[in-house]
Amino acid sequence: MIPNKQGTKDEGGKEGKKDKGKTKIRIVIGLGNPDPNLLGTYHNAGTIALPALAARLAPDAPQPLAFKHYKGIFEYAPAGAFMFVKSLTYMNESGKAVKEALRVLKAKPREIAVAHDDSDLTIGNFKIAFGGGAAGHNGIRSIVAHLGTEDFTRIRIGIRDANEVQRKKAGDFVLSPIGKANMKKLETVFGEIAEKLS
Repeated sequence: MIPNKQGTKDEGGKEGKKDKGKTKIRIVIGLGNPDPNLLGTYHNAGTIALPALAARLAPDAPQPLAFKHYKGIFEYAPAGAFMFVKSLTYMNESGKAVKEALRVLKAKPREIAVAHDDSDLTIGNFKIAFGGGAAGHNGIRSIVAHLGTEDFTRIRIGIRDANEVQRKKAGDFVLSPIGKANMKKLETVFGEIAEKLS
């Protein structure tokens, strides 16, 4: 377990204030859609991030992660000081998986960090923040509804094209496959996120 350091990287690349609380993140949860046809899409950035985060946060742990299934709701794998959890529900029902994972793994909301896509941030950027509203993200909205609290850490991974001429609605691109160039950018972001969490 490590101290919960909530740094942020905004569109300008500057870091925000870090939370000085003593809460420790025990579990990193990735959100996405379980449909095999959607695994490599932008909406699955949260689950795509898990192997990269585990490799950096627990370099001595066996890779790839050996996930174990729990009743088709979520899967989990220990690595170093962390437990990595992948939701197996659709995004809009993420709260069901997260609530059950906390019950099974005996964790409190403040001890989790939820990784998810964020269409308000451009690719190559991310924000890590504790608490706050759902900001239009249905997965986070579901989690807040099921847990009855906003007191958990969000890892917001930017997925919007920085060069778009006209701003698109999130629904127009979140289910599109991630191209090679953008995947490389995301891999860099995952490394920066791991540094924040370490």
